[in-house]
Amino acid sequence: MKIRRFSAVGAVLATAALALAACSTPAAEDDTPTTTETTSAPEDTGEPGAGSTVTVGWNQPFYSYNSDTSHGNATANAIILYMTQAGFNYYDGDLNLAQDTSFGTYEKLSDDPLTVKYTINEGVTWSDGTPVDAADMLLYWGAVSGHFNDNEEDFETDEETGELIVPEDSVYFTSASPGLSLVEDMPEVGDDGRSVTLVYTKPFADWETNFGYGVPAHVTARLAGLGDDPAAAKDALVKAFEENDRAALSAISEAWRTGYDFTSLPSDEGLYLSSGPYIITDFVENQYITLTKNAKYTGDKVGKVENITVRYNEDPQALVQALQNGEIDMLAPQATADTLAALEAIDGVVVETGQDATYEHVDMVQNNGGPFDPATYGGDAEVAKKVRQAFLLTIPREQIVEQLIRPLNPDANVRNSFILTPDAPTYDQMVAENGSDFYAQQDIEKAKQLLEEAGVDTPVDVRFLYGASNVRRAQQFQLIAESAAEAGFNVIDGGNDNWGTMLDTATDQYDANLFGWQSTSLAVTEADANFRTGGANNFYGYSNEEVDALFDELQTETEADRQQEILREVEKHLWADAFGITIFQFPGVNAWNEQVTGVDPIPLSPTIFHGFWNWEKTS
Repeated sequence: MKIRRFSAVGAVLATAALALAACSTPAAEDDTPTTTETTSAPEDTGEPGAGSTVTVGWNQPFYSYNSDTSHGNATANAIILYMTQAGFNYYDGDLNLAQDTSFGTYEKLSDDPLTVKYTINEGVTWSDGTPVDAADMLLYWGAVSGHFNDNEEDFETDEETGELIVPEDSVYFTSASPGLSLVEDMPEVGDDGRSVTLVYTKPFADWETNFGYGVPAHVTARLAGLGDDPAAAKDALVKAFEENDRAALSAISEAWRTGYDFTSLPSDEGLYLSSGPYIITDFVENQYITLTKNAKYTGDKVGKVENITVRYNEDPQALVQALQNGEIDMLAPQATADTLAALEAIDGVVVETGQDATYEHVDMVQNNGGPFDPATYGGDAEVAKKVRQAFLLTIPREQIVEQLIRPLNPDANVRNSFILTPDAPTYDQMVAENGSDFYAQQDIEKAKQLLEEAGVDTPVDVRFLYGASNVRRAQQFQLIAESAAEAGFNVIDGGNDNWGTMLDTATDQYDANLFGWQSTSLAVTEADANFRTGGANNFYGYSNEEVDALFDELQTETEADRQQEILREVEKHLWADAFGITIFQFPGVNAWNEQVTGVDPIPLSPTIFHGFWNWEKTS
């Protein structure tokens, strides 16, 4: 057994994807007969790696091939898409942003106005042979820019489930990128349909990580009823955006938003087309998903092993046992002290520990008629804030870190920033100025005093959402519930393995939640989506005009010191408004059989899957 240490990158790391979590999302499969011809697994040619399989243990099953939707934005989906979709850039082992010129190129043509051209190489295709081209990029821009969405405030909510009811004739992509919202004009298509040029209305600091493509345009158009011929369907889709055809865009947005959700292998192969090194070839619900080398892939990241299988189990100890038994080759569990001890006792296994780019936190819903919503108190925002503050003061953050995290990382401390990791260069200054010291200590008496000042009768019911099968989160829930009860809160166990999709679709069913945000990039504007009014990851109705204005400024600010000043100002509002509370930086644990070489985890998503194209299995 070999033990290695790593640490989280010392930079601005914020949200992008839901962190490692036990979540199983039900989604109806699309029974549409396939109209595409997906490339099947290559035959065993006797070449190195032919027929070999690397199996990875993971805790959350895949559930959506579209990670750009608000409900599909999860690490469980991102790790699979990382291996099945090529892209313009990626992070290398040193967390430098590297261009993948074997897929395409991008170039900044102008600073004023900011103008960027993206070109996909000739010959790059989806696994059905259809070119990856400008239509795919235009679909991404149209869906993620937010320009075509109808006003969500006009939609109704299901009284029983709390889910948003999207009218049949509406246009709603459930996604909005602050950066791409600055590209207001239809991007210009060039290079025989392989390039698009984006013109921004104002500078954007993170333009280099702001654009790409997602699900295939021709399949989305087919699902929307625009035709079976790929070329004609793509033309119809592009025309719909060009002419703002609301009827066509309604069908397109419905297909884009819901058409790619599945929890086992769909009969429609178009729902999981690949442009990357691997393609899904088998998927059994809640058990495993298998990827096989994609014969149509023409890039540089060709895998060395024939198959990669991801096996699912929420219990980290069960995954450790599977590693010991040779049933899996590697894992990156949400570890406990027992998990780490068990891994270290296995011969022939490399164990790597440290911190990763995920942090645990509690958020509260402020617009569901619950205990943290001003509407519950006749619109009195100050009363609602005092109730939120009181609840946050009961959370035993130090006890959680001491009991659950320090056994894995003796140097771990409570995290006191929503935006910066504890080893970021400006973290100490952030904590000194952001107002988190109000919650420096768990304070039951202070919580009681705030409830008394608010004039709120106790007990106060709080429905608490978390991943029910996640051992570590279940332990945290118990600690939180017991502590909050001392101050007069009745914390109701809302543990649910479907919590991931409930975050934005069922806010009427919970008042507070416990989960983690995992970073996928080093973009300074990554936190925008979490805290901006109506932001893609702001599920809770939080709104502060000053925060919105600060994020507007941050989008165009390129001077590093001013960027950090803006982020400190944002956090002052978040802590003063009792948005939520941070708890700890995730202790990262990766482990793999020594027979697998080329493993190179990074703190950012996709963590242990990073560099999968270098994996080799010696026996």
